[in-house]
Amino acid sequence: MVQVNDNYLKLKAGYLFPEIARRVKAFSEANPEAAIIRLGIGDVTEPLPAACREAMKQAIEAMGTREGFHGYGPEQGYGWLREAIARHDFQSRGCEVSAEEIFVSDGSKCDSSNILDILGADNRIAVTDPVYPVYVDSNVMAGRTGEADAGGRYGGLTYLPLTAANGFVAPLPEQPVDLIYLCFPNNPTGAVATREQLKQWVDYALAHNALILFDAAYEAFISDPDLPRSIYEIEGARQCAIEFRSFSKNAGFTGTRCAFTVVPRGLSGTTAAGETVELWGLWNRRQSTKFNGVSYIVQRGAEAVYSSEGQEQVKALIGFYMENAAIIRRELEAAGLQVHGGEQAPYVWIRTPEGLDSWGFFDHLLGQAHVVGTPGSGFGAAGEGYFRLSAFNSRANVDEAMRRIRAL
Repeated sequence: MVQVNDNYLKLKAGYLFPEIARRVKAFSEANPEAAIIRLGIGDVTEPLPAACREAMKQAIEAMGTREGFHGYGPEQGYGWLREAIARHDFQSRGCEVSAEEIFVSDGSKCDSSNILDILGADNRIAVTDPVYPVYVDSNVMAGRTGEADAGGRYGGLTYLPLTAANGFVAPLPEQPVDLIYLCFPNNPTGAVATREQLKQWVDYALAHNALILFDAAYEAFISDPDLPRSIYEIEGARQCAIEFRSFSKNAGFTGTRCAFTVVPRGLSGTTAAGETVELWGLWNRRQSTKFNGVSYIVQRGAEAVYSSEGQEQVKALIGFYMENAAIIRRELEAAGLQVHGGEQAPYVWIRTPEGLDSWGFFDHLLGQAHVVGTPGSGFGAAGEGYFRLSAFNSRANVDEAMRRIRAL
């Protein structure tokens, strides 16, 4: 009989968001008249930018001609998109990133998991707590952890607490680690890191020959010009960091699927025998073997993000969602809740009312206000007592959800 991967059996009963969906489904079936507003999963709601739609339409028309038809494309992404990304997202901010170092993919969620394919199983891994669940679960699935304890923490991982006291920016590990997951602007807390704070992490990684996996999926929501939007704005980061980015939240590509990962040339690791190996070549081989690339049509849509029209339309989208975040912050604070985030990120991190834990507050909001959010404990043990609301929704839904919560 075929043998299963036992590591999957270490996982909690259900991935956070499917568990939310299960509870919402059960409530909806029992209360079919309830008009539920979903501010839980960070999925966008507004239409794709017109510039992206037009570029995709033109690409579809081209695919209907012999001259414009495209079959298999380069697994790393078309050169014209990689050049646009390098020029607009990095070189314009003084970052030394070339088109060759950019790998276009179908999602940063996928890349942050798939990157484990090229990294050794004995690396000491550090994650924040709370944390985006994919970082932890992908390591569990790959057999890089022990069992979970009663608090949900897995053996073999170093957990770095994110608390109100440290501004939700994790402290440096007390013991040396090899692999560090960082996410700024942070999901779920909405916190951002200063240049000085990121410099401490880069210095740590360089001193300990560690690798930073830097998730910058929400960088476009940073409005403060003094805050870094890429880890490559920090001196030395090219020698110790891989960065993940996405078109999902800034341009509404959650269902369209396009993202990219930056692997600098010269960034290296070692073999079990102690030989130095460049990670770029390993990731290039991994993508060439296991990935057939993002569709030509979608990449043309992503390229249009960098047109003058696309830039204006994306800016408007980000502004819309950040105004939602400002409304959520204002209304929740007026309701007497302790609120974090929502200023440089589309997530608002709420301290649950006294007497309610994270899932208790989830059930309270769902049952009484018919509003869905995300329990903080689903992001890790240190998330207990907190709750995340997403600014990704229509203005009408955000206004109505806040009205209902204020009325509780």
